Amino acid sequence: MTVTTDAFIAANRRNWDERVVIHRRDATRFYAIDDFLAGNKKLHAIESGELGQVADKRLVHLQCHFGLDTLILARHGAEVTGLDFSPVAIDEARKLSTETAIAAEFVCADVYDARAALSGDFEIVFTSWGTICWLPDIKRWAEVIASLLVPNGVFYFADAHPAMLVLEERDGRLVREFADDTPADEPLIFDDAHSYTGDMTPLAATRTYQWIHSLPRIRQALAAAGLSVEFVHEHSWLPWPPFPMCERGAEGFRLPDGAPQLPLAVSLRARKPAC
Repeated sequence: MTVTTDAFIAANRRNWDERVVIHRRDATRFYAIDDFLAGNKKLHAIESGELGQVADKRLVHLQCHFGLDTLILARHGAEVTGLDFSPVAIDEARKLSTETAIAAEFVCADVYDARAALSGDFEIVFTSWGTICWLPDIKRWAEVIASLLVPNGVFYFADAHPAMLVLEERDGRLVREFADDTPADEPLIFDDAHSYTGDMTPLAATRTYQWIHSLPRIRQALAAAGLSVEFVHEHSWLPWPPFPMCERGAEGFRLPDGAPQLPLAVSLRARKPAC
């Protein structure tokens, strides 16, 4: 990385270190931690319907935040490792693992350093929801994923759809605000006084730097890393509302009738060759 990109990542880390404390408190129940502690919280329906069996599989969860979904996967029988660049997040993940007596390993490292930070190979690499927008180099990301997988291992990914991320709601209309592919050295700059959960606790580190990676760019990066994409699914709903106009439904948040109907989420599975 260049010095400039390192500075972007450092700023994002300061922001996430603050968010972890707010998210772990979960005053707005955005993460439904009480449900998790009661044993009732599951993965979102998209992942639940597509990931398949994880029992007895060695799985790494990249950009795991404070480990909630990592530990849900462990409850399903996976041998899990969670990795995140925020030391505050990893500390909270370890505390949550201890509190619930759910076995898991948590490692603090940048996702680009995952191969050096982690021991052994994995049958599943798992990444979901709000992850790659924080990464400047999607090609390098794909290379790291390939390096972590055993032969015939699978990568599963679910996130906000890039075609949706270029839009903003203005006066009740969706308008194109951003480019499809953001250069590594020209991130989008955001200043948000609060986190996205609805908790009004003010942030001190308000500035973040983010990137949009188009779906073709993601697929090309995975293919270049030697992974075969087995499916790409587009979804009309998300676990959170991306725009104020969105309405809550049984599966999550969707655009209202009469609004342009575009995919809000994307999921894919890719496989490393068997030999």
